[in-house]
Amino acid sequence: MSRRSMLATAGATLAGGALLLRGGAAHAQPSPAPTASPRAAAKAPARRDWLAPGMPGRDYQPVIVPNGAKLPWKVVDGVKVFHMVAEEVEHEFAPGLKATCWGYNGQVHGPAIEVVEGDRVRFYVTNRLPAPTTVHWHGLILPSGMDGVGGLNQKSIPPGETYRYEFTIKQTGTGMYHSHHDEMTQMALGMVGLFIMHPRRPVGPRVDRDFALMLHEWRIDPGAKRPDPNEMTDFNILTFNAKAFPGTEPLVVRKGDRVRIRLGNLSAMDHHPIHLHGYHFRVTETDAGRIPESAQFPETTVLVPVGSTRTFEFVADAPGDWAMHCHMTHHVMNQMGHDLPNLIGVKPGDLDAKVRTLLPGYMTMGQEGMGDMGDMGMAMPGNSIPMTGANGKYGYITMGGMFTILKVRERLDGEGDPGWYEAPAGTVAMEASLDELRKDGIDVAAPPRAEPGSPMSKLRG
Repeated sequence: MSRRSMLATAGATLAGGALLLRGGAAHAQPSPAPTASPRAAAKAPARRDWLAPGMPGRDYQPVIVPNGAKLPWKVVDGVKVFHMVAEEVEHEFAPGLKATCWGYNGQVHGPAIEVVEGDRVRFYVTNRLPAPTTVHWHGLILPSGMDGVGGLNQKSIPPGETYRYEFTIKQTGTGMYHSHHDEMTQMALGMVGLFIMHPRRPVGPRVDRDFALMLHEWRIDPGAKRPDPNEMTDFNILTFNAKAFPGTEPLVVRKGDRVRIRLGNLSAMDHHPIHLHGYHFRVTETDAGRIPESAQFPETTVLVPVGSTRTFEFVADAPGDWAMHCHMTHHVMNQMGHDLPNLIGVKPGDLDAKVRTLLPGYMTMGQEGMGDMGDMGMAMPGNSIPMTGANGKYGYITMGGMFTILKVRERLDGEGDPGWYEAPAGTVAMEASLDELRKDGIDVAAPPRAEPGSPMSKLRG
C-alpha cells in the first residue's frame, strides 16, 4: 500500500469536522471578509484524506533551529492552523552588521514550520510588504492551486490582504518555503524558510538531536542598510540560518547522541559543499524523502545544491569542538574580504612611509595573506564586519561566513553553549621541543625533501 493510499484509507475511517478543498479546484484565495462565515468560502470535502494532528513529544521530536524560530500553530476542527505575516524585518547577521530585510513574523529567515505526515494544515498569509507576494511550498506534494506561483497557480497577494492555503501533508522529510513573486528580490531579501515534515511512523534509529539549518547568501555593501537583490555573482555575506560567523550559534550535543543535521539551500546562485570535521556521516535524506539504508553512503562533505535539501546523521562519539562549514573558501569570509587587489608577495619597502605623507595612517596589507586582518583592530566602515572570525580558545579563528561549530561533550549542564573544549593533555598540537626534534631526527634547517610520486616524476634540485 502506498503512503498516499494509506493516508486516504486511514482518513476515510476517521471522524472529524475539518474541511477539505477539492484537489482539482483548490486555489490559494483571499480570506473571507470578517462578516462572512469562514466556512462559506470553503469547498465541501469529497473525501477526508488526513489524520488526527500529530503532536510534539508524542508523534515527533521537535527540531532545533540554531539562531532561528518556529511558526506557532493551533488546532481548529482537526486542522493545524498557522498565520504567517510577510513584513520588513530589521535583522542582525553578526555583531556589527544589521540590515533591513523582508521576512515572516519578525524573523529572517522565516520561522521553521513543523508538521507530521497526514496532518491537514491551513496557512493564512498576511501581506504587510509594500509589494505583492506569494508563498511557494518548495518540494511539497499538494494541489496545483496551492503551489504558490504568482500568476500561474494564484493571484499574488496584494499588500494589506490575507490569503489562505490549505492542504494535507502526504510525505516526510525536509522541505522549504519561499516567495514565488519577484523571486529575485524577495528571496534575496530573506523571504525563505524551512518546512519540516516528520514521519507518522519513523524508520531508522531514533535521533537525540535534530538540527535544521538554511543556507543563504547576500550582498550587503559596507555601510548599506539593505541587501542588494541585483547581485548575481559576488555575494559577501554567507549564512547558516541568516547568521554569519561569529554570529552563528554552536550545535551542542552530548557524547553518544545520534545527531541529525538537515540542510536546505535557497541561495541565489551557489551550491554549498558542507564539510563536518572529525566525523564520517551518512546522507539519509534528500528533499524527496528518506534514502533506503542500503543506498546510504558515508561522507565527510555533502553538496547541497540550490533549491535542494540534504540530511545526514551520525553518532557523536568524539568529544571536542568540530568545525562545520561550506568548503567554498570564499564562502567562509565576510564583507571586507571582497574586491581587494592581490598583494601576495608584494614587498612594500618604503611605500607606506611615502604614502602616509599624502594619506596619514596608510598601511599596505595582504602581502602575507588575509588571516590577520580580522584581529588587527582597524577602524571598520559603518555597518560592516571584519573579513573573518572571532577569538577562539587558542587564538583568532580565521573563518567567517558559513561557518559554525559542533560541540560534543561528555556531559552537558543545560542547553546553552558549554564553552570551549578542554582537550586532554597530550592531544593538542603545539610547538615541538628541541628534544623531540632531536629524538626523531628532524633538522629544521635542512633543505625540505620530497620523493617522486611516480617513476616519471622529476623533482627540483
